[in-house]
Amino acid sequence: MGGFPTLLYKELLRFWKVSFQTVAAPVLMALLYLVVFAYALGDRASVFPGLSYAQFLVPGLVMMSILQNAFANSSSSLIQSKITGNVVFMLLPPISYLEFFGAYVLASMARGLAVGASVLAVTVWFVDLRVAAPLWAVAFALLGAAILGALGLIAAIWADKFDQIAAFQNFVILPLTFLSGVFYSIQSLPAAWQAASHLNPFFYMIDGFRYGFFGVSDTSPLASISVVAVSFALLAATCIGMLRSGYKLRQ
Repeated sequence: MGGFPTLLYKELLRFWKVSFQTVAAPVLMALLYLVVFAYALGDRASVFPGLSYAQFLVPGLVMMSILQNAFANSSSSLIQSKITGNVVFMLLPPISYLEFFGAYVLASMARGLAVGASVLAVTVWFVDLRVAAPLWAVAFALLGAAILGALGLIAAIWADKFDQIAAFQNFVILPLTFLSGVFYSIQSLPAAWQAASHLNPFFYMIDGFRYGFFGVSDTSPLASISVVAVSFALLAATCIGMLRSGYKLRQ
């Protein structure tokens, strides 16, 4: 095997070997969110016409699981390699920075999509779902997972210890995810908060993915896919630039 497939295999094996923790645990967490929020707010939450709150909630939970786990995969893997010092064994072989980027991001996408598919497979037993535009759902799932995989790499390259990764996840990823419309439609917010939500790129991932299921959304899916695609291009360029320069890796 060459450098790229070997590194990709290593990253895939890394999360799959502990799938009870990396896949099963997030599925349980999503189920708890569904049970608590659907039953607590089911009769009071304002969502799209013709949809129950539980139906509205499931795509958001699926996408949230994809995003959070894609970030966790690349960030935890690289920071662990940096701290233990075995990152040198990935830098010495003739693996280009593009192969390095591709292996980590693809493995992150695999974990995120595996968790998202598992959440969807479990929740459909409790909620009646339809898929109005499956290609839109797949496109947003793939791009969302790729964005968070790249963002996880950037965070891990920048960080020097696990505490900094945890801070990045708790103070950046978690707030942006929870304030992106996972648990509510932004149409129910005051005008100022609706405008603020449109500055959150995570909102476009959640909203576009939800459009794939119901054919309705808070904003145009074309606008959402444009924002998401541009976000990925910018993050990928930033991450590849950091890898090419060896920033905080070749020291």
